[in-house]
Amino acid sequence: MRRTLPLLILVALGGCENTAAIERTELKLRNVDLPRVEALVQQDLDQHRAGVLKAAAKLAPGFALADPAARESQVRAALRILQQPKRGIDEFVASPMSFLAAIGTDGIVVARDREPDRMAGQDFKSRFDVVGEALGGSATVGLGEFFAKDPESPSSWSILFAAPSIKDERVVGAVLAGIPLSRLAQRLSRQFRVEQQAGDPVWVYLYKGARLFHWDTPPEVDALIRDPKARAQGLAASPAGFTAKARLQGELQLYGVFPLALLGEDIGVIIVRTPE
Repeated sequence: MRRTLPLLILVALGGCENTAAIERTELKLRNVDLPRVEALVQQDLDQHRAGVLKAAAKLAPGFALADPAARESQVRAALRILQQPKRGIDEFVASPMSFLAAIGTDGIVVARDREPDRMAGQDFKSRFDVVGEALGGSATVGLGEFFAKDPESPSSWSILFAAPSIKDERVVGAVLAGIPLSRLAQRLSRQFRVEQQAGDPVWVYLYKGARLFHWDTPPEVDALIRDPKARAQGLAASPAGFTAKARLQGELQLYGVFPLALLGEDIGVIIVRTPE
């Protein structure tokens, strides 16, 4: 992977202050939860890299259509089919990605996988380095920021997967897929809860710098982990990660923050868990 993104984990625990339970939870955060997050993220990275390569190969003939309207229509239909069970690409089944788009050799988006299509006609080559690299012949992964139509709304950050479409030994376009950090956080939360045999729900958050990304999480837990200064101070004092105690609605909480070298330096995953 050419670019890496960073990752952090925060786990909050309810219950009374029990030294043995706290110590067990600290060990679980470091030795069980962190490796599991790393494995899940690596799995998503590998699957989407492979899926985008397959999609780029399948879409190569569509880029050759001369009529712009026909090309856009047929490419959009193909992008949808590629995500359908049985007819599509296995790596895209149950994917947290929010879009799959086809991009011409000029860097302009031909179509994305749904309508209304606000991506069509946009210059993604000038916005995202991964697109330029794909049009240069190299499949790559990176991070991209998408801005909301409302200037008052916060932007969204996504993991981007790009691959060149090649026909007759030349690049005829590129395919781009994006996984928003909020959707990745939701996916991790759901997977942790599926794997949990008993106990309270497990919540997962992602951060990039001072920003926090999550989906359908409890407001009281959001408030507990929202402080970017606390994260920065903790990691500055302990770059390999740290744990700390807090209280949520009067209950003792324990959270751990761990960088994820797999993805980089300024993104983190936060896991919220009750003590066992």
